[in-house]
Amino acid sequence: MGLHSHGFWRPKPLLDIARFTVSFNSSHRKNHQDSQALWKHEAVQKYLETLSNEYQQVSHQLSADSLNDFEQRTLRRRCADLSPIAAAFQEIKGAEREVQELEAMCTELDSRDEKQLLDLALEEKENLDKKMNVLCRKLFQLLVPKEKYDRSPVILEVTAGRTTGGDICQQFTKEMFEMYQNYADYKGWTFDIVNYTPAEIGGLHHAAAHISGENVYRHLKYEGGTHRVQRIPEIGMSSRMQRIHTGTMSVIVLPQPEEIDIKVDPKDLRIDTFRAKGAGGQHVNKTDSAVRIVHLPTGLAVECQQERSQQMNKEKALQTLRAKLYQQVIEKQLSQEQSTRKLQLGTRAQSERIRTYNFTQDRVTDHRISYDARNIKEILNGKEALDKLINRLLEFAEIEAVTQYLENLQVLKEEAE
Repeated sequence: MGLHSHGFWRPKPLLDIARFTVSFNSSHRKNHQDSQALWKHEAVQKYLETLSNEYQQVSHQLSADSLNDFEQRTLRRRCADLSPIAAAFQEIKGAEREVQELEAMCTELDSRDEKQLLDLALEEKENLDKKMNVLCRKLFQLLVPKEKYDRSPVILEVTAGRTTGGDICQQFTKEMFEMYQNYADYKGWTFDIVNYTPAEIGGLHHAAAHISGENVYRHLKYEGGTHRVQRIPEIGMSSRMQRIHTGTMSVIVLPQPEEIDIKVDPKDLRIDTFRAKGAGGQHVNKTDSAVRIVHLPTGLAVECQQERSQQMNKEKALQTLRAKLYQQVIEKQLSQEQSTRKLQLGTRAQSERIRTYNFTQDRVTDHRISYDARNIKEILNGKEALDKLINRLLEFAEIEAVTQYLENLQVLKEEAE
């Protein structure tokens, strides 16, 4: 730490391979059920102590009169990086000391006369535990670099799968699309439907929406994949047999940066118009306002039929097409990030079953994190229960990211030796 021998200061990376030894493995990872569990690991404690000490040293060096402008700017940047981490670290240490004091107090309060005081102490300890988990998660969010597209709006598509038994997939797809629409409303996002193809018996074959707002991709990026439903059909011939049927639907979540610099040659497009099938008022089935665009070089096809104007549908379809073409670029970048930071949340392949909704047992299971949630109706309502599940995924991903970073550092340290 300090000034380089050639006269300028060399900043240390946030994850410095020379500072500590880490001994994570797959069995450790499985035990990291929450942020507090990771916080208590010895390697994490040593590493955070290192960052906190570095912050103190950088702060001290900033007061030196001998620094030139370049060194001042470099130190200020490093100080700005370390300051929130050091502050969060000290705040957690303070909360941890309070928990230890309460635990010591509780061991002494065992007589009946002190039961009321013991209850109050236990309640305070429970509140401190919750505070500790929030603070630990905040700290690890500071350590993990933000993904490039976390703040981006998205194109969300849902498509019904195929199964024997008829309409279970289409009905489930409709419920899922409405769940995400409700979730967007719960989060204060804008949800613009760009395509909606209903099934004959009240379900949904396919739909797409553009969702914009604060950190949309961050919250929805792990929703992409195959969602499985197990239920007794409510309509059709299968409902009379009272047998549990299994169906699937798929979700695709495409981040859509505000500036999509993708050139589309009009010669590469086949544009078809047809009559809209979905809701939209009196114009439905009377005018060819719906638009389908096929990108001939790639075979990508997009549709939009939600607007009354054919031109507006064409513009929205082109916007979706550019997003899909840009997704090829994004997926390459994301795969590179994943190769260096494995979140252990499975692949991004859409064929992967990520979640099961079992109506007969009133249970939703996320297979990537072995997490069960009860009350399917609350989940499908798209509000607090779904937000809790999504945040559980995000917390798990953050823990995995920190764990993977530390593992990578140990490998680099061993190679350097």
